[in-house]
Amino acid sequence: MTRMTDPIHIVGGGMAGAEAAWQIAQAGHPVVIHEMRPKVGTFAHQTGHLAEMVCSNSFRSDDSEQNAVGLLHWEMRAAGGLIMEMADRHRLPAGGALAVDRDPFAEAVTARLRAHPMVSVVAEEVTALPASGAWIFATGPLTSAALAEAIRAETGTEALAFFDAIAPIVYADSIDMGQAWMQSRYDKGETEAERTAYLNCPMDRDQYEAFIDALLAAEKTAFKPGETAGYFDGCLPIEVMAERGRETLRFGPMKPVGLTNPHAPDQKPHAVVQLRRDNALGTLFNIVGFQTKMKYGAQTDVFRMIPGLENASFARLGAIHRNTFLNSPTLLDAQMRLKSKPHLRFAGQITGVEGYVESAAMGLLAGRLAVAEARGQNLQAPPQGTAMGALIHHITGGAEAKTFQPMNVNFGLFPPVEGLKGGRRGRKDRYKAYTDRAKAAFTDWLAARQTLAPA
Repeated sequence: MTRMTDPIHIVGGGMAGAEAAWQIAQAGHPVVIHEMRPKVGTFAHQTGHLAEMVCSNSFRSDDSEQNAVGLLHWEMRAAGGLIMEMADRHRLPAGGALAVDRDPFAEAVTARLRAHPMVSVVAEEVTALPASGAWIFATGPLTSAALAEAIRAETGTEALAFFDAIAPIVYADSIDMGQAWMQSRYDKGETEAERTAYLNCPMDRDQYEAFIDALLAAEKTAFKPGETAGYFDGCLPIEVMAERGRETLRFGPMKPVGLTNPHAPDQKPHAVVQLRRDNALGTLFNIVGFQTKMKYGAQTDVFRMIPGLENASFARLGAIHRNTFLNSPTLLDAQMRLKSKPHLRFAGQITGVEGYVESAAMGLLAGRLAVAEARGQNLQAPPQGTAMGALIHHITGGAEAKTFQPMNVNFGLFPPVEGLKGGRRGRKDRYKAYTDRAKAAFTDWLAARQTLAPA
């Protein structure tokens, strides 16, 4: 049995693990983070920092009135979340999105946690499920092979998996600004920096068709024998999108709407490739929506077909990797505990949520639930009408177990608001009603009995 003074252990120092540790420490309870990096590396990580961003540098929309992930931002700020505090502090211009200067962000999260008197960070790989104590497993989709096998042996099921892809990053000084231009779609953003947070490369019809041909013909990374290619729809490789139809990309990441080319203002591009600033210096840009499984040589050949990127120099090329996650509706209870071993909680992407913010939010809840349990309190998750409540309900019983797949937060997970008009014309009012209800419910949840002050 865990004593009230015993530390809570967290395995994994990503978004979920870092946020869980912060919530526990802020409640005045000791916490130990077990992070195998940098001693044991992963395919995607580059550093040993906590909360390292390995794919995009975007936390997506920050609109808390019309967007579910923006609402999740709001809830995490209201709950004193470390991840959102550091994201705001290291924010980059990105129109209506919350983009982050990834290295200073991770360094700041790491420094804040290491400086906290209730936090210890141990560089070690955990390869087995502990028999006692209070533990939160927040190892994410890149859980080590040994630990994944231990989890599989305990649950008695094959770990579910999907394939995730990373987009390439380009050095800004290698981009031809005689062809490219700076502009956010529809000129979104309150400041000039936000309205020019994206770099755009236009294509005419012939250039687009040649690009699609090259994309389809390029050599791709092959799957291992026995692996089947399941993808998370929110992060499809660009060539997989192209295989679904030649026009798919023009209605996706390459849509030419809301932009005017100052080099040829009277000519509407057939397609546009957007790049988003990846650091505060503006020296790096990532190609938006261009996750890929092409081999490295093919990537440089194909991406240099993009007007403005003919001489592009790449700080990082795209890649594909296998992600693992639990069938959480079957395996976890409403407290995010493993049903067969209730002293073990799971949080973050390994539970089947997708995205930085969603992972951190589940870490926030897991930390609060764990410290409440350690104190003998009966803490319930937020109401389902909140963004956090909708997510935890989805992964712990709301989703259909047979078809369970990773999910971003979205209004389809929320209970309907009665009396609202349907259809596209009523969507703005409906989303506002969802967010108004959620903010009131989350505020009540924090105020009534859920705030965890230091013991």
